[in-house]
Order: sequence, then structure tokens, then C-alpha cells
Amino acid sequence: MKSCPVLFFILAVIAEIGAMHGQDAVTSTGDENETEAEPVVVSATRFDIPLDQSPASVSVITSEDIEQKQIERVSDALREVPGLSVVQTGTAGQLTSVFMRGLPSQDMQVLLNGIPINQGLAGQFDFANLMTDDIDRIEVVRGPQSTLYGPRALAGIIQIFTKRGEGQPGIMLSAEGGSYDTFREWLQSDGKSDKFDYSVGASRLDTDNARPNNNYRNTAGITDLGWSPNEQLRVGGLFTYSLSDTGNPNTIFDPRPIDHFLTERWLLGPNLDWKATDWWEHKVIFAYDQERQVNDPNQDGFVGPTRALFERTTIDYQSDLKAASWLMLTSGFFYSRVNAGQERPFVSQAFGPQPTFIGDHTQETAGFLQATVNIDNFIFVAGGRLDHFNQFGDVWTYRCAASYKIDKTSTTLHSSVATGFSPPSSQDKIFGNNFGLKPEEDLGWDIGVEQRLWENRVIVGATYFHNDLSNVIGFNGLFKTLNLGAAETQGLEAELRAQPIVDLIFTASYTYLDAEKTSSSDISQPKGARLPRRPRNEVYISGSYLWCKRLRTTAEAKFVNAREELNFGGPNFDIEDYSFVNFAAEYEINEDALLVALVIQSEVEESLTVNKEGCLDPSRTGNSLDMTKEE
Repeated sequence: MKSCPVLFFILAVIAEIGAMHGQDAVTSTGDENETEAEPVVVSATRFDIPLDQSPASVSVITSEDIEQKQIERVSDALREVPGLSVVQTGTAGQLTSVFMRGLPSQDMQVLLNGIPINQGLAGQFDFANLMTDDIDRIEVVRGPQSTLYGPRALAGIIQIFTKRGEGQPGIMLSAEGGSYDTFREWLQSDGKSDKFDYSVGASRLDTDNARPNNNYRNTAGITDLGWSPNEQLRVGGLFTYSLSDTGNPNTIFDPRPIDHFLTERWLLGPNLDWKATDWWEHKVIFAYDQERQVNDPNQDGFVGPTRALFERTTIDYQSDLKAASWLMLTSGFFYSRVNAGQERPFVSQAFGPQPTFIGDHTQETAGFLQATVNIDNFIFVAGGRLDHFNQFGDVWTYRCAASYKIDKTSTTLHSSVATGFSPPSSQDKIFGNNFGLKPEEDLGWDIGVEQRLWENRVIVGATYFHNDLSNVIGFNGLFKTLNLGAAETQGLEAELRAQPIVDLIFTASYTYLDAEKTSSSDISQPKGARLPRRPRNEVYISGSYLWCKRLRTTAEAKFVNAREELNFGGPNFDIEDYSFVNFAAEYEINEDALLVALVIQSEVEESLTVNKEGCLDPSRTGNSLDMTKEE
């Protein structure tokens, strides 16, 4: 099949048994004269705060946004957020990372219901296998957040919240088939009965993709359970599991037509939320997660030896004390223990036997304190944190942020300055056998304004940001992992959301980024060299309209340009610009939620991207048919 616009035809049949579960798939956003409640965000301060008063640069993606655009992968949902750049190294299942304000994935903390889920030896989160099933909302906080979230929050955080069971239990089932032997099945169920609530999601995806040995299999599940004996206490538990099998058609160093890469991940996270009084709340999360990786074409599943192993135990305690009507004190304790091991490539035995499998043990303890002052429309946040690591000692971080809302003009001013850090990952230390690496450090600041017009029907905002990084970790030309010097990123984020009438929604975002080395010990990346895979310009637009209360159509497009890629020993080379256009439509046939949905995805012209090994990757193609039933 030629690389051409992708037509997804989705036929959904949803039947109601008893009371309706959730909202109809196609609904109006509300009454024309009804005032919409201001969204509340948690991630900016670790407690609820109105979005329009947040002292941080925050974007929120809701489940309604995801449903309107028929988005299946979290990485695709993140493409609309200013300051984020999504890099996918190939077709479905290949490594997918996110850059935030020019900083790579390993410098960004990803959380699920407050639990860190950055896994793997590289310390980053691979979005390739994360679907949007059972997601309630995604909060993106840009700028250093290590004071609240510790290591890996140097660039900011992405926090994903799952749906929590409410109302009468219900279930939704779906099956989808399409081109390249693509099949996807999923189910989602949630509800509440007396003192118990639950939310369950599971999915399976199979596709052969476009090239030989490029097939992808992914099985995933998530469960959130809760027991609330009263309104002050909830005891909960979170469990996630995923198993992926990805074909690797070729690499520069070792092309193997039957090579497969298997990854198994699971997480268990019991938690407690106790509001002891009206002015004091406690939260405790205990979590254990594990990741195993196998890359051996001669083994079936995990029968053979594990090539890489990652396991982590964390304890997170948080106290929110309302010391006065205008003062909130947030404090906490964090403990983490990580064990990782990896078989090292390129190990020479010329000078005697050398170990090919090396383990890494990291232990961290931390305490933090944050004071939030809220006087009328002025919010000021100041906090500090001390992290202690068994390998490189103590790291101090701080953060100050403020916002001021001018009611007369519906204008909000916000600014922040903070430090952040990102410790060397297990892979950084193991790959080059360098356990003396220092953590990357960052001093970042931003200043922005948000303006609301036409009775909040139009919201426009712009933020300037700047980051100064030191101890930047990278590989030199001899594949040695070192602290290579310093770097700087700066730029502008702008976004627009307009709802001139109740059934029409328009959004747009723009990011300008300047990212370069300011000092370097790597001769192939001298001072002034642009950081690789960071686009200079990104533009996103989206429009959605509800016709006659039955048909909703949504179109979105993105353009990305001015990127460079590493050349392994030589100067960087340019990567072609790319753009994509997506179209989605839903039509409600009757009030019992019988609907038909259509999705078209197209990557336009110079849409080929270059992966980490320098190989070109084709644009997405395929057709699918989906059957959905809700009970």
C-alpha cells in the first residue's frame, strides 16, 4: 500500500442497560448562558488550585478533548501542548519520547496518579505503549519542578490522572480492525457502589505495520480501586501492566530481519488520602514497579535470559497544613530505591575477562517544604528540597513563583524561577562504565501573561522561558558517557482557545525554541552547536463544531521545522520539515448513544523523520473498523 492519507472508518454501537454510564459521545458543551466552572489543577502546587490562578505554566488535556479528536495514544494528545515536541523513531511501537522546552525525556518526570513512572535504564518514559484508555485528564507543568517532584523534574512534569469510579457501574467494549493486519480491542468499566469505587481499563493492539519484521503487539491493563468509609478517608490501590513485542527491521550496527524487542512493565501502588481536619490533610503512596527487557531473536518470550532489569520501590508522604486562611504549608518525605542491570555492548575481552552484565543500585531520601500565600488575587509560592543519594551526596533545589489576577481586565500575570536536577541514569553509568557522573543541573525561569476576552470565550496566553544547564550528560565519539559541558534553551510559548458560540471550539499553539551548547568537551558538538532533534518552530491548530446537536466534526494540523540530527563524529545535519492533518467526525443516530465515527489521518509531503540510528521512517498508513458497546 502506498503512503497516503489514512482513512479510519469507525462504526460504534453503544447500548444502554439501566442508567446511562457517563456522557453521550456527542453532546453540546453546555447552555449558551451557562458559566463554565474554572478547571482545577493539582500538579502546579501538589494541591487543588484554579487554573486561571496557577503560578506555573500549566496545560490541561481532558478526556473530552481526547474523545473529540479520537486520539488513541497519549503521545498524540501531547502534540498540541506548547513547549512540547514529540519524537517518534518509527512506526507504532517504536521508541517515542517527549522534549519539554528543548530538554529531553530523561529530564522530565512522568507521573500516574502521583506515582513516578519513568522506567527503564535510560531514566526516561517511553510513550510508545501508553494508550488513552481510562484517562481522565493530563496535566503538563513546564519549568523546573524538582522542589516538589525531585529528580527527573528538571524540565517539568507530565501527570496523568485515571478516571475514578462514580455513579452506577457500567462497561464499554470495543473492537477494531484495519490495514496491515491491525486489530485493537479494549474495555473500560467504572462505577461506585456504597463505599467502594473502581475503574478498570484493558486493551490489546496487534499490527504488522508497513515493513517486514516491523510488527507490534501490545497488551495493557490498569485498575484503580478505592474504599471510602467516610468523606474524610479513602484507601486506594493502583495496578498497571503492559507487555509489548516490537519488531526491529534494521539498525546500522547489526541488521537482523528477525530481531524483536520485548518489554514487560508492571506497577502496584497502594495509597491513602486522609483529611484529618478541615485544615490538615495527609497523603501516603507506596509503590513498587518493575521493567524487564529482552532483545534476542532466538528466544520466545521471556524464556531466555533477561538482558535488562529495572525495579523500583518508592514511598511518598505529603502533608497539606492550612496554617491560616491565606497560608498553606505543604511538606513531605520521599524515599526511592532502584536496582537495575544491563548487558553492556562493545565490551572488549582483549585484556582479559571483562564483565558483560553490570548492576546499579541507587538509593534516595528527600524532604521538602513549600509555603503558598494566597491573598485576594495574589498567589506567591516558595519552597525548598534536599535530596540525598548514596552515589553522589546531597542536592539542594528551590522554587519561587507568583501569579496575580486583575479582575477588571481578566488578565493573569505569572512568573517563576527555580532550580532542577536530573541524576545520571543507570544506562548512563553502565554503558560507559562511568559511575562518577554528576547530575545535570538547571536554573530556569519564565514570565507570562494570560488574557481572557468576551466573557471568557477567548483565552490567549504567551510565556517566555529560559534554561541554563550544566553538567550535561552525553556520549562522546568513543561511546564514553561523560559530563560534556553546558547548554542553554530559551523561547516563546503561545496558545489560544476560543469558543465564540457554544458548539464551536478553536485552539492553537505556537512554540519558538533556541537550543544550543554554551560549552562542550565533545569536538563533534562544539560551543554554539544546536541541540539535536529540537525544532525551532512548531505550530498547531484545531477546530471542532457540533452540527444540529448530532454531528461533531474536528480537524487538527501541525507543522514542525528547523531540526538537526547528530552525525556521529561530524557536524549535525538537517532533518526535513514535516506536517500532519487529522480529521474526526461523530454522528449520534439516537438518544441511546448509537453513533458512527470517522477518522482520517494524514502526514503531508516531507513527513519522513529520522530515528536515532539515522534510518528514515515512513508516515502512518492504515484503515480500521471499530465496534463499540457500552452497558
